[in-house]
Formats: sequence, structure tokens, C-alpha cells
Amino acid sequence: MHIAGAVRVVVSAAACGVLLTTLTSCGDGQDARKGDARSAGAHKDKAVEQTTGLKRIPDVGDRLQSRIPAGSRQVVAVYGDGKNSADSTVVLYTKSGSTWDKAAGWKAHNGKKGWAADHHEDDKRSPVGVFTLSDAGGVLPDPGAQLPYTQSASMQAPHYWAKSHWHDFDYVIAIDYNRVKGTPPNDPTRPQGQSKGGSIWLHMDHGSGTSACVSLPKAAMEKLLRTLDPEQHPVVVMGDRASLKA
Repeated sequence: MHIAGAVRVVVSAAACGVLLTTLTSCGDGQDARKGDARSAGAHKDKAVEQTTGLKRIPDVGDRLQSRIPAGSRQVVAVYGDGKNSADSTVVLYTKSGSTWDKAAGWKAHNGKKGWAADHHEDDKRSPVGVFTLSDAGGVLPDPGAQLPYTQSASMQAPHYWAKSHWHDFDYVIAIDYNRVKGTPPNDPTRPQGQSKGGSIWLHMDHGSGTSACVSLPKAAMEKLLRTLDPEQHPVVVMGDRASLKA
């Protein structure tokens, strides 16, 4: 296991697949309809406001819910807008006792072409599933991460990319998809083979879709880095909303 804050220089690897989500009644019915609308609105507001004491991660079906380790007390849920959409919402949930609380949420982006149940190299889709979060790093110094953090210039996005992408990897959290845990995020080892893709990260957002990663605002990355704790066994549950609910 790498010591948090240690500076390690490693061989640069591909990041995100590139780098080397009628009522009826008496009268005219208007009062009844208004009452029904108020009632529906109240139900909707109640659902929106329920952010604590959740018995499970919202909008995640039994298939993926069952893959969240029993010992996990931190879940980063990535709700993709659609199977072929690059837009998503990320929500951080933390467990208190036997229930979950919403800790934070942000707008985000995922793969340019959306999501894939069977992700492959260069398909421009993010993989659907539940994955552990074990290692972090980036070009910038450790902001106070609890996960092991590797600062390395080797993670710098190449400057032949559009300038808007140059800071993508200032902060990175490796998603444990086809990688070796306990290594820097840009370690090139891919246990399932090159064709299955790899270097799938949470990283800084540039305002549009990625090659396969999930990108968030800088403040969100700092929040996650300072919050995700190895002792809480954090995981990411990610996919388009339909796949998450399945």
C-alpha cells in the first residue's frame, strides 16, 4: 500500500482510454384538481427532501444493490441521464447505522457515447457496475486525501489535447475496473487484458463527455478526496438510470 502524500514517478499510461447518464367531481372540478395537484406536489416534495435515513441507495435495483459490499459505508452513485448520454449526476451517500444519508451531489459527465454493460477499449462508453475505490492521485499536491495519493507529473494531460482538457487529471480517483489495487491510478497493468479497457477514473471535468471516465467539478473532487476513507470501504455504483434500476 502506498503512503498518502508520497510522490511517486511512474510510467505514464492511458487515462480514460486515451493518454499514451382525471379526477372528476361535482361542479367544474377545479377545486378537486387543485387539491389533487397540491397533494401530488406534497408527495413529490417529500420524495425530494428525503435525503437521510434511506434504507438503500435510491434508484438502484436489486441486481446492483446486492453487489455493494456489506462493509461499505460510502457510496459514490453515478446516475447517467441515458444509455447514450454523456450527462450524469453524481451523489455521495454515507451510511449511519443501518441507513444511508445523502452527503453531497453534483452535475457530472461520463463517456461521450454513454454507457456499456460490456465496456471495451475505445468504445467511448463508461462501464456499468459496482467498483471499489482504492487509490488516488493527480498532478496537483495531495489536498488531504484519505485514500493513498500519488502526486506525479506523469499524469499530466498532453498539451496537444484541447486546452480545456489540460487540467483533467489534476485530481484523480481510480475506479477499480481492470486494474491492480494498491497501485497509482496510472499504473498500466490490466489483469483482464488490454481489450477490456482500463484507466477508468473519477477526474476533473472539462464540460463535456469523456473517453470512459466520470468527470466532476474541482470542488467535488476535493470533497471526495477528503471524504472517501479506505476504512469505510468506498465503492462507486455507476450506469445509466435504466441500467441502475434493472
